[in-house]
Amino acid sequence: MNQEATVTAGDIARLVDVGRAAVSNWRRRYDDFPRPVGGTASSPLFSLAEVEDWLRRNGKRFEVSRAERVWQRLRAAADDLGLGELVADTGAALENGGFRADEQLTGAVAELGGREVFEFLYERYQEVHARRLPVTPGPIAELMARLAGRVDTVFDPACGTGALLLAAAAPHAFGQDLDETAAAMAGTRLRLAGIDARVVAGDSLRHDAFDAELADAVLCDPPLNERAWGHEELAGDARWEYGVPPRGEPELAWVQHCLAHVRPGGTVAILLPPAVAGRRSGRRIRGNLLRAGALRAVVTMPDGTRDLWLLRRPEPGSGADRVLLMESTEDFSAVEKAWGEPESWPTRVIDLLDDDVDLSPARHRGSEGGESFVAALAGFRALGLEPPDLGVFEQDRSWPLTTIGELIKAGLVRKSGAGVPVKSPAGTEYRVDPERIDPDFLAGLLRSAMHRMTSNSTRLDLRRVRVPRLPLAEQRAYGLAFRRLAEFEAALAEAAGLGERLVRLGFDGLADGHLQPGS
Repeated sequence: MNQEATVTAGDIARLVDVGRAAVSNWRRRYDDFPRPVGGTASSPLFSLAEVEDWLRRNGKRFEVSRAERVWQRLRAAADDLGLGELVADTGAALENGGFRADEQLTGAVAELGGREVFEFLYERYQEVHARRLPVTPGPIAELMARLAGRVDTVFDPACGTGALLLAAAAPHAFGQDLDETAAAMAGTRLRLAGIDARVVAGDSLRHDAFDAELADAVLCDPPLNERAWGHEELAGDARWEYGVPPRGEPELAWVQHCLAHVRPGGTVAILLPPAVAGRRSGRRIRGNLLRAGALRAVVTMPDGTRDLWLLRRPEPGSGADRVLLMESTEDFSAVEKAWGEPESWPTRVIDLLDDDVDLSPARHRGSEGGESFVAALAGFRALGLEPPDLGVFEQDRSWPLTTIGELIKAGLVRKSGAGVPVKSPAGTEYRVDPERIDPDFLAGLLRSAMHRMTSNSTRLDLRRVRVPRLPLAEQRAYGLAFRRLAEFEAALAEAAGLGERLVRLGFDGLADGHLQPGS
């Protein structure tokens, strides 16, 4: 890789910690700003070396990490279609030690570690291909992993770049994906995370690479709108225990494929389009899943675009007379609580086995009853929201300042080691000496710096965050105020979720006859 590294305007903004508008302004105002060396009119590419030279000459502070230099060089070495393969090859080199001949890559590994370097490259690649690279949202992936429980082996037959398998964090993982580059990236990400992983490329439904394997849990976010999924050639497949999936129901093929790969009693968590819960063509299979006790829950995700189906492969003699049908908010704690209390599920299987077998949670809202409204109202009132009391200075206070970087040099703050941990909004964890720095005080300053950065910058250099030099007692007073603000924020988030549920239950209860107007 000896191609000259190039950067976009967004990359330049990130390096200098400014907004993209500032870079556009420099291009207009300064005749000596580097000319594009590639890209397109709407997304030009600039020589990184020329940009660095211009920034130095114009007194603009910037920082290019070793990992960033590796990424820019990779990007310059391939077009968008070939970039994924190059990133995957770099991951393989990080796994097998083949990177040592590359000085920049070796330096990046020494600075960050192999896993961190590859995750950095992967995230940059994901940014470039955000529209073409489907990735299960992190909070949903984590929810699926928590609902499946802690297991020894996990399987994902449509693993993509490994988001669900990484979220599960099981000691052993196996996965398959149609995209060879995605499968290679997934395998590398898992192995660099210390997971014993086998990931292969291929069509899971037509060419099952793990036909004899059973996992403790299966997590899956299958591809959408598959028309040529193998309906005719797979008509007699042994996986279709609950019925042959109709041509227009590939999702029910994925459901049964997942069930065929989980141990008896094991959990399957699979994301599906909402229409799968109610399409007439799939009602026979849905009914069989209910009768067998395999389908345990359907949970609509907050944005309403997907349902999470939770299934268990039936054990001999097992059965279920109730299922969980619910709509979730952004706060998934209610989903986890409900999943752990099957005895309280209100929907009876027998009530669903009609001509439609419609499992859409929205259709069964009324079954919660008026007592749910009363409970939600009590929970909302119990929050007793009251913001912290903060005084106002008659004149703005000025104080001597230092920076996080200076505190690190002085040994008062460390990125690792002994001390009280403080996690910044950017995800970096610092450790402080609590006898000299109040951790809540520092966390509040980091949070404030992140707020200021969001509106006019793309990257925050935590080492430059300014820290007032205050006595420890005064730090603790400020730290207590910061902590109370954080607690108030958490209470507001809880209130938003409870309030949304309260309003919905009120409308539904009045409409369904569970509630009556008050005086």
